[in-house]
Amino acid sequence: MADGQTVTVQSKEGENLLDIAIENDLDIDGFGACEGTLACSTCHLIFEQPIYDQLEEPTDEELDMLDLAFELTDTSRLGCQVCVTKALDGLTVKVPEGVADARDV
Repeated sequence: MADGQTVTVQSKEGENLLDIAIENDLDIDGFGACEGTLACSTCHLIFEQPIYDQLEEPTDEELDMLDLAFELTDTSRLGCQVCVTKALDGLTVKVPEGVADARDV
């Protein structure tokens, strides 16, 4: 969570991280404002490098949205574009402290 709190949730293989946050009622201010349509950057998450390296490559559309994200890092991804795999079991991600909604630009 943005405040440094750690929350553990269950998920199913194939679910994206935005849907998992919504299904588990995680209270993340502004998270997923476009409901996963790749029209904002509010589901921006930061991964540890070893986990980031296991993810599929981001699309050009995702990279365009990430350019507008708050606290962008080399291991940033949009939660709506990252699907859970068995290799990601035990995954921990960081939620940036602020949200930049690309729809407001």
